[in-house]
Amino acid sequence: MNKILVLTGVTGKKSGGSLAKHIGENIRIIKQMFPDGIRAVVRESSDTKELDKRIPDIEKVTCKLTEVSELKEAFKEADTVVHAAGIHWSKEVAEAAAYCKVRRLILVHTTGVYSKYKAAGEEYRRIDAFVRMICKKHNIVLTILRPTMIYGNIADKNVITFIKMVDKLPVMPVVNKGSYELQPVHYKDLGKAYYQVIMNEETTADKDFVLSGGEPILLKDMLMEIGKNLEKKVVFVSCPYWLAYSGAWLVYGLTLGKKDYREKVQRLCEPRAYPYKAAAEAFGYTPRNFQVGIIDEVKEYLDAKRRNNK
Repeated sequence: MNKILVLTGVTGKKSGGSLAKHIGENIRIIKQMFPDGIRAVVRESSDTKELDKRIPDIEKVTCKLTEVSELKEAFKEADTVVHAAGIHWSKEVAEAAAYCKVRRLILVHTTGVYSKYKAAGEEYRRIDAFVRMICKKHNIVLTILRPTMIYGNIADKNVITFIKMVDKLPVMPVVNKGSYELQPVHYKDLGKAYYQVIMNEETTADKDFVLSGGEPILLKDMLMEIGKNLEKKVVFVSCPYWLAYSGAWLVYGLTLGKKDYREKVQRLCEPRAYPYKAAAEAFGYTPRNFQVGIIDEVKEYLDAKRRNNK
C-alpha cells in the first residue's frame, strides 16, 4: 500500500511554502499518516533552502510539471498528492496520479472558474472537467480548493501592484469609482487550509471549497486601507467601464496583440466576493480580514524600498 505524501509548489514564499511550514510544525502527525515519507516536486531552478529548514528530511525530486512521464516517476508509491503549483498543470498531474494509482488528490485551483467572461473562465472550466473525469474513472478521492485573489507578501503579484500604485501615483485611477466587491485571501490562511484539508479527508472528500478572505471589501476601500498603512492620502480619478475597456482594446491593437489588458480590465470590474462557509464547516477555516492581513505586506514593501534606496 502506498504511504507517501507528495507536494508541488512548496518551495516559494506563497501559500505552498506556508503549507510546508504547517507540515514541518506537525511532522509527527504527518509521519504517522505517511510513514514512507514526504516528497516534494521541485524545478531545477528552485531554491529549496526554506523547504529544507521547514521539513529537514523531505525527499526532493526534480521534475517538469509539463511532462507527464517525469511526474509518473515523482508520484511513485504516493498515497496523496497536494498540487499547489497552479491549475495550468493540473491535467498532467491528474494523468500521472491515475497512472501511479494515487488514492487522493488535492488540487489548488481558482475562483476564476466562476467568471462570466469566457476568456477568463473557460480554460479553468475545461481543466476542472478533465480532472473530474480522470478521478472518477480511476476512483481517486478528489478535493478542489479555490482561492480568491491571493496576497500577504511582496511576491503575491496581485495586491503588491496596488501598493506600488498607491505609493507612486499622485492620483489612483479606478473604473466606475472602484465600487466592486473583492475578498482577497492571505497566503498564510491558505497554507493552513491546505494542511487542514490533508487532515480532514472525511469531510473534504470529493468536494470543492472556496477559500476567500474574512469579509468582502470594495476595491476603493482596499486602496484606502493600503494608503493608510503607507501614510499616504489616496485621491481617486474614475473613468467609466466602457472607456477603460476601449482603452485596453486600443493598446491591444497598437501593440499588435503583444500587450493584452482586455481580460484584466474585465476581471478588475467583476465582483469577486465568494463565501467560505462550506470550508469553515468542513475543516474550521477562519481567514483574516484584509485590514489585518495587509499590514505586514505594506511593511515588507517599505522595508524592501528602504534597502533599495541605500
